[in-house]
Amino acid sequence: MFGPEGPTLRELAVQALSSVERGYDLLAPKFDHTPYRTPDRILDAVASALEPMGPFGTGLDLCCGTGAGVDVLGRVCRERVTGVDFSAGMLAVARRRPVPEGPAVSWVRADARALPFGPAFDLVVSFGAFGHFLPRELPGLFAQVRSVLRPGGCFAFPVGAPPRPGSRAYWTLLGFDTAMRVRNALWRPPFVMYYRTFRIGDVGRELARTGFRVDLHGLPALGRRPDGSPRARLVVARRLP
Repeated sequence: MFGPEGPTLRELAVQALSSVERGYDLLAPKFDHTPYRTPDRILDAVASALEPMGPFGTGLDLCCGTGAGVDVLGRVCRERVTGVDFSAGMLAVARRRPVPEGPAVSWVRADARALPFGPAFDLVVSFGAFGHFLPRELPGLFAQVRSVLRPGGCFAFPVGAPPRPGSRAYWTLLGFDTAMRVRNALWRPPFVMYYRTFRIGDVGRELARTGFRVDLHGLPALGRRPDGSPRARLVVARRLP
């Protein structure tokens, strides 16, 4: 699962018994060598899907981690891009990333549930972070995103098709979420990281209630399931006036 540059089993255990913020501070130096880092093929597929919708002026990578998603924004934004995360350790790694030619890049430490921006962005993206929010937190999270978007701005993120019941992926995700619930019932502080709570139907309805118009775009570069449906889609939620 992890290469030689990735974290050891002991390091993962220490992270898992920490808070979310502290856990990511500890994992940050080796995060890019774990499966938790969004693969380049997903980042490339999202950038390719966003390019025809732009160009955008300013962009925000929500829960940016070590900054891989900022490269997507650099391809579709002309003016400036910002990465925001609440882990100081992850941001420290992000600041050391090589910055390609393009818009200016800045990094801000903040909680996604209390963003320190006004309506300054034309595009907000996020990759792999929603499992860290409980379902009851999504209305507030989406309201925060809406508050930092200019009218007509877009909130975009990829979602994978749910695994079929009984498949290996289904049981893997169910087992992981069950283990996390047991861990959080027995240990404090909690470590919120669930893979099965972010359901696209519920998410679409909540985005609509928050003031977004939601469209789904297939990501054909990521393949199709046996029934012909895409393995992943890009959610594009446009802020309504």
